Amino acid sequence: MSTHNQIDLIEFPADSPEKLAATTKFFSEVFNWKYKNYGDEYSDTSDSGVMSGVNATGSEGSKMPLAVIYSSDLDATKEKVTKAGGKVTADTYPFPGGRRFHFTDPAGNELAVWSE
Repeated sequence: MSTHNQIDLIEFPADSPEKLAATTKFFSEVFNWKYKNYGDEYSDTSDSGVMSGVNATGSEGSKMPLAVIYSSDLDATKEKVTKAGGKVTADTYPFPGGRRFHFTDPAGNELAVWSE
């Protein structure tokens, strides 16, 4: 179960479906993590402590590992992000399981927030 305002997921980028497959194979062999695939562009696992995923969505995806925070009220959190000086870099969009948006903090770190 996800907890409001807690990091819920770390996503690792992959440049292609082939690199996604190689990355999930790597983590499976090294750490015995088992992945669930959502097509050719996304896989995730709950075997890694904090959930983690591998994202190969190309230009939509982050180029660095991405911390994803859960919020029970996505719109209120988005408003707080902008009021506190964060910059929304990807407006709210749906994905299997919910909705999310991306933002950068004042230091330029990219994060995402999701909700059901």
